[in-house]
Amino acid sequence: MSALAFATLALLLVGPVPALLARASWPLRAPRAAVVLWQSIAVAAVLSAFSAGIAIASKLFVPGPDGRPTTLLGEIDQLGWPLWALSIAVFGLTLLIGARLVVAGTQVFVSTRRRRSHHRTLVDILGVTHDRAAAQACTRARELRILDVAQPLAYCLPGVRSRVVVSEGALTSLADAEVTAILTHESAHLRARHDLVLEAFTAVYIAFPRFVRSRNALDAVRLLIELLADDAAVRAAGPTPLARALVACASARAPKGALAAGGPTTVIRVRRLAGRPNSVPLAAAAYLSAVAILVLPTIAVAVPWLHELQRLFSS
Repeated sequence: MSALAFATLALLLVGPVPALLARASWPLRAPRAAVVLWQSIAVAAVLSAFSAGIAIASKLFVPGPDGRPTTLLGEIDQLGWPLWALSIAVFGLTLLIGARLVVAGTQVFVSTRRRRSHHRTLVDILGVTHDRAAAQACTRARELRILDVAQPLAYCLPGVRSRVVVSEGALTSLADAEVTAILTHESAHLRARHDLVLEAFTAVYIAFPRFVRSRNALDAVRLLIELLADDAAVRAAGPTPLARALVACASARAPKGALAAGGPTTVIRVRRLAGRPNSVPLAAAAYLSAVAILVLPTIAVAVPWLHELQRLFSS
């Protein structure tokens, strides 16, 4: 594949493709497979962007017919001004994306953990552990912290020293089955480390320039990981208690870096609990699509290099 093809594929995978997938309704019935599909799209987009730069570098920096490095003027004469300028622009954009990806990943990693550590200290000071039976819904009871807040709320702070935080308002206003559902929801986030998935998508979103990136992937994955936690809560307590707990906590706001049970997606999630169950055929189709999307640019990059290595060792 040429550099232009790789660049076009990268632009499609960070713009139109996420926009189309974000408008689809089938991911609600196959959330785990949809997350994998989103991950493959993100990885393929980054890989395609880097592949465009590699393809351009292989054309711009190869030795000339006499074996000596080609000069800048020689490349312009060979490619022409328009194609040369386009190649340089795409190569520069690739380097920019690579640098921004490293910087964005580091910033997201450091700032998120600093914020969570600060908030964890606060809830450890202000909160208390609880010995009621509902606390057993947590993976480890010592993770649970109760805040003296009248508003029903529940969220978790992922990390090595994770915390599940609920309010007294949630414990007093919700039935035992509803408390179990909401605590299981938060514990599911911690066990699956959904925070790492969100951090990766946040870094990719920041890395790409504003004029090509789309927020669809980040918003869609944020909803999907809530659906995965909802499924775990349904298995523990049933759909009705979870739906009631979600509605009770819908207006609560969690701190940045936390994963909250309520939020702006509550209506979609409650409607899903009353709708059709997850679909195995949809999940299988999504997994196959994820493999195809990821394998295509990988093969396109690997095959030419393998061919060159074979030619080098056979000569």
